[in-house]
Amino acid sequence: MKNALRKRKLISAVILALLTSSCAEEPLVKPVEPDDSVVPYSDTLAGPGQTDNLPGHKPLTGIYAQYLPVKNFIRHMVRSHGFSEDYLNGLFSNATRLESVLRLENAQGYQGPVTPKPGSWTRYRKQFLTDAHINNGVEFWSNNADTVQKASATYGVDPEYIIAIIGVETFFGRNVGKTRTFDALATLAFDTQRRSKFFTTELENFLLMSREEGLPARETVGSWAGALGLGQFMPSSFRSLAVDFDHDGKRNLWQPHDAIGSVAHYFSKNGWQVKQPVTELIRGNAGASSITLSTDHGNEYWRVHPNFKVIKKYNNSDKYAMAVHQLAQAIKQQYVSTAISRY
Repeated sequence: MKNALRKRKLISAVILALLTSSCAEEPLVKPVEPDDSVVPYSDTLAGPGQTDNLPGHKPLTGIYAQYLPVKNFIRHMVRSHGFSEDYLNGLFSNATRLESVLRLENAQGYQGPVTPKPGSWTRYRKQFLTDAHINNGVEFWSNNADTVQKASATYGVDPEYIIAIIGVETFFGRNVGKTRTFDALATLAFDTQRRSKFFTTELENFLLMSREEGLPARETVGSWAGALGLGQFMPSSFRSLAVDFDHDGKRNLWQPHDAIGSVAHYFSKNGWQVKQPVTELIRGNAGASSITLSTDHGNEYWRVHPNFKVIKKYNNSDKYAMAVHQLAQAIKQQYVSTAISRY
């Protein structure tokens, strides 16, 4: 009896030893450490509490299902930036090719006569040098006076030019655009030829920007060419030059504070010289240092300075830069007059 009891105790001890030894051993397959550089599916959407309502784990379908450039683009975004393939497949499967965008882009590419029609500057000027633009510019400046002053001092940019850019671009936020940016950029990147490389890069920056700023990619709207916010920044400019001027943790170019700071930053980074001349009217063509603008009453000749070229960094057009300059001067004159009349 004693021998049987001793034998059972010995067997129990051996089993316990084996179990203890087995638990102490390293598992055959180690758990994979999380890779912080790869963004999980939920993080590629808008951000906390926001989604694009696109289910994951689905193949690429829709109008781009057979587009090799789209498939290559998705692969690039996954490998280079850690996006979820399911998320991108969902985005492109729900994309819409915008015929209106195609028409506008094709019109931009028209190779017509280089010589402008007589009076082209007069007609262009009438779009922006209006009482409505000047009065609303003064009101916008007054409503955001502290922010404008701070941006001007921080970045060394004359305040009236910050105001004028926003006026010419979006009529002080009234016309920021209603086109879905993802659809517009996808259309321009994969359904056009002339600037497809440029717009593919902008689409890449837009998706990165959406992730960084917590913006829903399917809901963000802007111009037909993908420009965003009160200052109409392209996504690449948004990522490199937009600033969180009110320090709330987001660069929101759809509200005045960040838009004003970002426009000033844009000018500063492109070489703006504060309190320096922009352009002045002269009697005749002065070669490379002057431009010619066609009016209803003949040509105007203007000597241009480095600040004029900085405005053209925003939009490479002499008429655009001149409209910004003249609107800036008109708004400043009325703003100062209004301020004086109050005292």
